[in-house]
Amino acid sequence: MEEARENHKREEIFSKAVKAGKRTYFFDVRSTRGNDFYLTLTESKKRFQGEGKFQYEKHKIFLYKEDFEKFMDGLTETISKIEELKTSGFVAPNADISNNNQKSESSSNHEKVESASTLPKAETSKEFSNVEFDDLGS
Repeated sequence: MEEARENHKREEIFSKAVKAGKRTYFFDVRSTRGNDFYLTLTESKKRFQGEGKFQYEKHKIFLYKEDFEKFMDGLTETISKIEELKTSGFVAPNADISNNNQKSESSSNHEKVESASTLPKAETSKEFSNVEFDDLGS
């Protein structure tokens, strides 16, 4: 039993919790038996079950050191694209404009809308992996 505690302590190197609205994200650095490091990213959401009862719903991603750079590149590029789309006035095809405090009649908003078909080929969805999110729930 003492050996199990030592291994558990050895694995937990660093942890950072980030509260973001109804979610908390945990960034945990851990070590393998071979003394390599990896990162676990955990999203935790409090789900109410009724009658004052709740449970935490967690989703975890394991990120290994050989993937750190590619992951950061992808994350940075994606966040930059989101910022670019927001500043250009892009409106997603399935967006409910009335819920976003925007006037659907506004001609200036319609002039700013960029359709996906006008994006350069390198930025179309065929460049992305097919990812299924069914396990995340709603």
